[in-house]
Amino acid sequence: MRYDASKPLPMPDPESAPFWEAARNDTLVIQRCGLCDHARFPATTYCPVCRADNHAWIKASGRGRLFSWIVVHHPVPAAAYRDDVPYLVALVTLEEGPRIVTNLIDCEGGAIYADMPLIVAFVGAADGFKLPVFRPIRELGGV
Repeated sequence: MRYDASKPLPMPDPESAPFWEAARNDTLVIQRCGLCDHARFPATTYCPVCRADNHAWIKASGRGRLFSWIVVHHPVPAAAYRDDVPYLVALVTLEEGPRIVTNLIDCEGGAIYADMPLIVAFVGAADGFKLPVFRPIRELGGV
């Protein structure tokens, strides 16, 4: 998947800004509740488990498992993504527990399977943004 100036960019808010800043440095971060230790994504002010309003940003391992996916054949908006189809949108369960919606790269649609081991990669976008995407972990010989 290619990223260019015609594609929409994230719009960081006070809750998500640390996530996007870490991504610029090729680092995947998630929040962890300061009271109950629940790991969460996306960023929120209050813990969905205990409602505490204190948390820390932690570096995630970058590893996960494929929970679900779709193959996009009809891009929306068509002009920005026309040259990318088909592309893969994935729901990845991070090693720490939360799930993240992302793109899957470096694999063909027919080679995908449920619970596939994945690792994060970062793709450059406009305005210095980097977007976390995932790719398969090579079964033999490491990443």
